[in-house]
Amino acid sequence: MQTPDQKSIGLGRRLTNFFGLKRNLVVLLVAIFMIGAGEELWMRFVPKYLQAVGATVFVIGLYDALRTLLGAIYAYPGGVFVDVWGHRRAFLAFNLISILGYGLVLLIPHWGAVIAGMFLFLSWTCFSLPATFSLIGATLAAGRHSMGVGIQSVIKRLPIMIAPFFGGMLIDRFGIIAGVRIALMISIFLSTLTILVQRQLREEPKQEGAAEERWNFWRSLREFNVPMRRLLLSDILVRFCERIPYAWVVIFAMDYIGVSAKQVGVLTTVEMLAATLCIIPASHFADRHGREPFVIVTFIMFTLFPISLLVSRSFSALVIAFMIRGFKEFGDTSRKALIIGYCEPQRCGQMVGAYYLVRD
Repeated sequence: MQTPDQKSIGLGRRLTNFFGLKRNLVVLLVAIFMIGAGEELWMRFVPKYLQAVGATVFVIGLYDALRTLLGAIYAYPGGVFVDVWGHRRAFLAFNLISILGYGLVLLIPHWGAVIAGMFLFLSWTCFSLPATFSLIGATLAAGRHSMGVGIQSVIKRLPIMIAPFFGGMLIDRFGIIAGVRIALMISIFLSTLTILVQRQLREEPKQEGAAEERWNFWRSLREFNVPMRRLLLSDILVRFCERIPYAWVVIFAMDYIGVSAKQVGVLTTVEMLAATLCIIPASHFADRHGREPFVIVTFIMFTLFPISLLVSRSFSALVIAFMIRGFKEFGDTSRKALIIGYCEPQRCGQMVGAYYLVRD
């Protein structure tokens, strides 16, 4: 007969195995949560901040376009860096560069500092994407990739559920400019603290027989198999439509519908809660029954969000729209798991980077 302690240990092991919580993945999850908790205090209010410091409509549109462009451009070198440097050195470098960007925006309250700082503070978000995929691929078995991506997606969204609400409180209390600057100071503190966590990463042993030849970007693209190319084309079409209203959602909600900054935080929480509730079960069943149908559902949700936003005329209607936006994550972990599975293990970082460079 098992003692209570033995039952507790057995339950803990089952949960650890179910969620794929290997050591390196846990370290990564802690880092993602801490950095995200800082960034999400202010990141979603940047369009409104730009408006407050005198940016024109063109500059606000430039911000979103540049954010998308950097997400694309940084993805490939981020993948190359992690394949060459290893996960520990790469994650540390990406975090340090982002801290420099936060500092620049904090010290210079001008829209030009935001545009210049983007080249630095987006390093963690953009450079680390292929590194995250690569770490999951190296840490977990192929049949666990959806769950690995799923738990990473849930942890990533926890600060998105919480932080914008408190960021909105800071802005409502101190004003948009002072509130964002206070949030930036908190972000710098949390990211600096995260360095201690990232130092605990250990490199996974590489598979024997790995090729030494270095691929360039075009070679990485040519090595995409047919399913990966089809997924990429579908992804491009869906994301292109998504980005059209992206930068204007917060301004639309605050200026046209008339919601407060705190209510924008609530809407973000609703979106992330909807995403969080569907990610883990969807990831579990996708690993067991096939991933493609889940990806199709995600693409449908991408289509429904701008339509629901268009017909919204009240805060209650926006809540429904943001729930739909959250449900687009239903099959996103399956999409990412498919990408990992299509890549060569020793070149996962740069192949993921090439995928996102073309997609974005």
